[in-house]
Amino acid sequence: MSFLSEKEPAADKILDAVYGCLLGGAYGDALGYPVEFLKLNQIIDKYGEDGITGLILRNGIAEISDDTQMTLYTANGILNYETQTKTGNSNVSLSSCVFAAYREWYSTQGDPLYFMENNKCWIYNVKTLHSLRAPGNTCLSAIAYSGGIGSIDCSVNNSKGCGGVMRVAPVGCYFAKESEKARIAALEGAQVAALTHGHTLGYIPAAFLSCLIYKIISNKAEKYLLDLSYLVSETYKIIYDMFKGREHFTEFEELIKKAIRLSASCEDDKKCIKELGQGWVAEEALAIALYSSLKYDTDFRKAINCAVNHDGDSDSTGAVTGNISGAYSGLSLIDKDRSFVTKLEANDIIFELSQDLVNGCSKENFDEKWRSKYVDATYGRGK
Repeated sequence: MSFLSEKEPAADKILDAVYGCLLGGAYGDALGYPVEFLKLNQIIDKYGEDGITGLILRNGIAEISDDTQMTLYTANGILNYETQTKTGNSNVSLSSCVFAAYREWYSTQGDPLYFMENNKCWIYNVKTLHSLRAPGNTCLSAIAYSGGIGSIDCSVNNSKGCGGVMRVAPVGCYFAKESEKARIAALEGAQVAALTHGHTLGYIPAAFLSCLIYKIISNKAEKYLLDLSYLVSETYKIIYDMFKGREHFTEFEELIKKAIRLSASCEDDKKCIKELGQGWVAEEALAIALYSSLKYDTDFRKAINCAVNHDGDSDSTGAVTGNISGAYSGLSLIDKDRSFVTKLEANDIIFELSQDLVNGCSKENFDEKWRSKYVDATYGRGK
C-alpha cells in the first residue's frame, strides 16, 4: 500500500495529511494506553527518567484503545452519511449516521442487547476492533441509555469528559477537501461530541479540534504553508465567534490561551502540563495537546512523548496530539520508513478509511468495493 495515490499534488498533500492525522492519533493513543492509569512517578519508575517513549508491543503489535476504535467508527459513520446523501437519501444528518455507527461500536463491547445482526459499518466485520480497551463510561451510558441522540442544543447529560474530543478528528479530515468549510467542520465536530457529552466544555473542545484539523489540512492543499501557531490562532477566532455566548466559554478561553502561552515558554514540560490539568476532561485534553503540538511543532515524536507522560489520561492526550501533529507534519514526514505504522493495530483499516475520507463517494469510485463498504457493509469479513 503506497502512502500517496496517483493524483494531483494538492490531493496528495491532503491524503498525506489525513493519513498523518489518523495514524498519528493512533500512535499517540497506543503510546499512552499502557500508562493511562499510572501517575507520572509510576511511569518514570517503570520506563526511566524520560518516561514512556516507545510503543509497547504485544505479539508484535501496539494495541489501540477505545479512543482510536471510536475515531474509526466516526469515520465509518461519516462515510455512510456521504454515501446515503450522494445516492438520494436527504433525510439523514452526519451526526445521526455517526450515532448509528457508535451503536455498532457499543455492540462490540460485550452487551448482548446491542448485538448487530445487520450491521451498517463495514469495520464491524473486523474482529480485532471488538476488543475491550477500557471504554469510557459516559460514552457507553449515553449510547445505550440516553433515550435519544444528543446535540449541542439538547444535551443527554452534563458530562465534559474527553470522550467527545478524542474521536472527532475525522470530521475535520472529511471537510478539508472542500474550501470555506471551517465553520461547518467546527459545528459538526461539536454535534458529534454532543451525542454523548452534553456539557459545553464537552463539545466546544471538539469543535476546536475539528476546525483546527480542517485548517491544517486545507492549508496544505492550498500551499500556504502557514505555521501551526497561526492556524491555532485562526481556529480560536472561529470558535470564539461561534460559541462565545455559551456557558463556561470563558473558562475554555482562559485555558487555551494558557496552553498557547506556556508552549512558547522555556519551562519544564511536566510542570507546564501539570498547570493545564490531567486530560480527563475535554478542555484539558485539548489544552495539553495544543501545548505539546505547538512546543514541538517540527518533531512529532517529541510532541507525543510530551503529551503522554503526566498524571492523567495519557492515551487521550496522546491521541489528540497525534491528530494535530500528525496532520501538520503528514505521514510522509513522521514515518518515512514505516517504523511505527506497520506496528499499529488496525493500521490497514486506518489507511482504508483515510483514503475513503479523501476520495469521497462519487460516480467514478462508486464501484463494487465502495458498495460493499458503505451500502452492504460486507467488506472486511474475515479480517
